[in-house]
Amino acid sequence: MSLFSLLYCSRGTRIKVKKSLPGNSGYMSILQGKNDKILVLTPLKNAAPYLDRYFELLDRTTYPNHLISIAFVVSDSSDDTLSSLEFKVQNLLRRWSHRFDSIRIFKKDFHFDLPSEDRHIYELQPLRRSIMARSRNWLLSVAMKSDIHWVAWVDVDVIEYPETIFQDLIKVNEDIVVPNCLLYRDNHEFWAYDRNNWQETDKSREIQKDLPDDFVLLEGYREFPTHRYLMVDMPTHVAPDYKVPLDGVGATFTLVKANVHREGALFPAFPYQHQVETEGFAKIAKSMGFGVYGLPGYIIYHIQNN
Repeated sequence: MSLFSLLYCSRGTRIKVKKSLPGNSGYMSILQGKNDKILVLTPLKNAAPYLDRYFELLDRTTYPNHLISIAFVVSDSSDDTLSSLEFKVQNLLRRWSHRFDSIRIFKKDFHFDLPSEDRHIYELQPLRRSIMARSRNWLLSVAMKSDIHWVAWVDVDVIEYPETIFQDLIKVNEDIVVPNCLLYRDNHEFWAYDRNNWQETDKSREIQKDLPDDFVLLEGYREFPTHRYLMVDMPTHVAPDYKVPLDGVGATFTLVKANVHREGALFPAFPYQHQVETEGFAKIAKSMGFGVYGLPGYIIYHIQNN
């Protein structure tokens, strides 16, 4: 099947566009300022139930909507994600005010069918995460434009974050920064969610010395403890802007300076220093000299799903 995208411009016009890569050669990143443009990127698969809350949260942020562009890639979905997304986007862009700069929908199947009940099986994670890395890289390559200053990777099933999140993370002024993502519970108990934000320890580095180069380390699995210091295990009673250096990141809500991606820091679909996808991205970025930081006291919440 040929690749295509559905582009919704500020006038709500729908255009069929062939796959093409934006030319960014020679672009010099503009210093952060009040008119910085943000590109929000979200890969989707069987995500229809989460779309209403996703747009509600983005629409209520205090960052000006006309400086926010959004792009999706819908992959291998068996539900009505694509049609639901098109309907919601058309309604958003019919508004006369408070419009987003643009909302683009791309479709690209990777022919990877993994039942939701199996998505966290340990043995399947390297392949699953490799497909996710390819999806992120593909979306980034078709969605990035030369006027973008920041790229925000946002999970569709994050269900709560502060309205000021974009300004708050931009103010940290690091190449890559992540808040601390917990699992939302009705009884408000503390449950960790994003375990992919972590620091290496002496013990974690030691066990990697004898691992085969293609061995992928995974967090949160009893099958192979990594002995890393996870950000979800760090004290949270600190200032929201208190930052700590990280060696791995997830992508529940990750803000990246656009030049980090432009200069070649992507999501490896192959093991890089025993990591793939988002954690591999952090490893690559650090190898290139970029700063990777987390905010253990800045809390956001992810829905409890399967």
